[in-house]
This record gives sequence, C-alpha cells and structure tokens, in this order.
Amino acid sequence: MATDASDHPLLDLTLSMRVGTRRPSPGEESQSCAKSLQVLRQQTAEQIRLAAAENAYAERMREVTRMEMELAEKEYARARLVWERAREEVKKVERMKEMATGRINSACLEITCHSCHQRFRP
Repeated sequence: MATDASDHPLLDLTLSMRVGTRRPSPGEESQSCAKSLQVLRQQTAEQIRLAAAENAYAERMREVTRMEMELAEKEYARARLVWERAREEVKKVERMKEMATGRINSACLEITCHSCHQRFRP
C-alpha cells in the first residue's frame, strides 16, 4: 500500500536553500543597530570606569611617592646633622688629644731623677 504525502498533512518535508546573505528587514536592521549601539555604550562605559580607576591609582601612587620623598628629605637632614655633630666631636677630641699631649710633654720635663736630680728628657 503506497502512501501519499497528502495523506499525512503533519509531515512537511520541503527543504529550501538560499545562496547569499539574507537581507534584514528595516525593523531588524534598526534593532541590530540599537543592539550594536548599546554594546558600544557598555564598552565605552567600561573603558571610562577602568580609566577612572587607573587615574585614581596613579594619583594615590603620586601621593605615596610625595610622602616618601618628604620622609627621605627629613631623614637626610637628620643624618646630615648627626654627621656634622660627629665631625665637631672629632675636632673636639683631637684638640683634647693635642692638649693632653702638650701636658704630658710638659709633665715629662718636670720629672727629675731622684738620684741625680736631673730633668727627664723624652
């Protein structure tokens, strides 16, 4: 028994093929443009958000660097003061050494021998 396609109205096996691109209707085209525009706006907003975040980070780094520079300048000034004080102390000690050496030399001249009563000469 042969069956005809008209006997079964639910089965529609007709295939269609089209070569080339399908042209969207004016309504679909405007929807596509609107979607593209929305995606572009979202991308732009994300780029602006990232740029603002990078700007805030750069500003914070500038502030941290400025504070570190101020701290380094203060430490340098403190170190310079310590060095100058140490240099003054060295000069003071050298003067004291010279004075002590002079006293020792003069004290040596005053030392006399008990047996011959002659002055000691270094």
